[in-house]
Amino acid sequence: MLRRGVQSTSQGLQGSINAATKMAVGHTRNTFKSVPLVRLLHASSSPSSTHLLLRSTVNRIQHTFTQRDPFQFAVRAFSTPDGSNFLLNVPSMGDSITEGTIVNWQKREGDWVNADDVIVVLETDKVSVDVRAPRAGIVKEVIGAEGDTVGVGSPLAKIDTSAAKPEGASPEAVASAPAPPPPKAAAEAPASATPPPPPPPNPAPTAAKPTPSPAAAVKPSSPAPATAASAAAGSRTETRVKMNRMRLRIAERLKSAQNTAAMLTTFQEVDMGNLMEMRAAYKEEFEKTHGVKLGFMSAFVKASTAALLELPAVNAFIDEGTKEIVYRNYCDVSVAVASPAGLVVPVLRNAESMSFAGVEKQIALYGKKAKEGQLALEDMAGGTFTISNGGVFGSLFGTPIINPPQSAILGMHATKMRAVVGRDGQVMARPMMYLALTYDHRLIDGREAVTFLKSVAAKIEDPRRMVLEL
Repeated sequence: MLRRGVQSTSQGLQGSINAATKMAVGHTRNTFKSVPLVRLLHASSSPSSTHLLLRSTVNRIQHTFTQRDPFQFAVRAFSTPDGSNFLLNVPSMGDSITEGTIVNWQKREGDWVNADDVIVVLETDKVSVDVRAPRAGIVKEVIGAEGDTVGVGSPLAKIDTSAAKPEGASPEAVASAPAPPPPKAAAEAPASATPPPPPPPNPAPTAAKPTPSPAAAVKPSSPAPATAASAAAGSRTETRVKMNRMRLRIAERLKSAQNTAAMLTTFQEVDMGNLMEMRAAYKEEFEKTHGVKLGFMSAFVKASTAALLELPAVNAFIDEGTKEIVYRNYCDVSVAVASPAGLVVPVLRNAESMSFAGVEKQIALYGKKAKEGQLALEDMAGGTFTISNGGVFGSLFGTPIINPPQSAILGMHATKMRAVVGRDGQVMARPMMYLALTYDHRLIDGREAVTFLKSVAAKIEDPRRMVLEL
């Protein structure tokens, strides 16, 4: 009876440990201890069947812990048995990210932190990650300096959770408490208030020799001839700034695309007149109904996804490992968005099934998150086709670069009034835009690329074709 009870307990404990271990990989707040069970094991001195069963259970638990990736499991390791002090480790930041760079310490040693306060900002190849305090306490030690590269699971800071928050002191007050410089500055103030003694007379011609005022006394103290000479020659200074991880990753991927793909660009011009008239006629009603402004990007996304379904090769990619062509039956459109840290490409999932309003809402959300630096890794993962709108910056003409492993990218440009010849032979001024499609010639033939681009242009010139699926 006792053996069955212990066996049932050990099996239940093993299941709890397995479930807790899975939770630890994806959450930064879980902490596990096997000390009580170990003590129970060592407390048993007789080599009975119960003792052997407990030892087997502990071995299985230890095997479960040690087989886990320590960088993913050790999200937060306590340094004292009472749990008052603990190490805040680098959290898991995605399957493909193993390290990051410390870019900004929000808290310093001696600072008070509340639960969920940002302690440090880490920069990865794709996004910036805010590492937050799971509990309130005082930062005892900061591990690592700004600019250091830290791996997932490595310690970042030690926090004393048993310390009491200073009464009447905000985090800023605690941070600014050790500030001895003010007395020094006060001591220097009287000295600076006393005017310096007048310099020796300058041989340069002067009208008289009156008693120099403090302002006049300060002027000759600067090296005037050197300053004048440098100003005449012009400034020749240089400033070096270390490339951040995102910029390094962008450079690496774009250069890899240039070296790998056989990139070729084809162009087409499109008359934006009908689309602009439709937008002008319905933009107010559209915004009132859907709560988002009607732009041009939704029309280009819908036109592109329709053309991708017509020409699947443009939506495919080459699997370099197996030397196979993979055709996707869905359209995940990456939309290039400018952020303070660089160019990012969040993805519109299953854009072929989205409405105009759905596209505009998702793009507006991504734009807001990019400006605030809140884009997550899952927002930018994947993508089967990219649309880059350089026209918002005034670009008239350009050749975009493929975002690997994708096989094509559509470039939009500025809309300009140009003289064109109409169908009746009359010359008229029309709002025209140049479209550019850069594609991988290893996979996409010229006929398919041109057909795709003309299909997009036809749908933009007559938006009714998208409604009728023509």
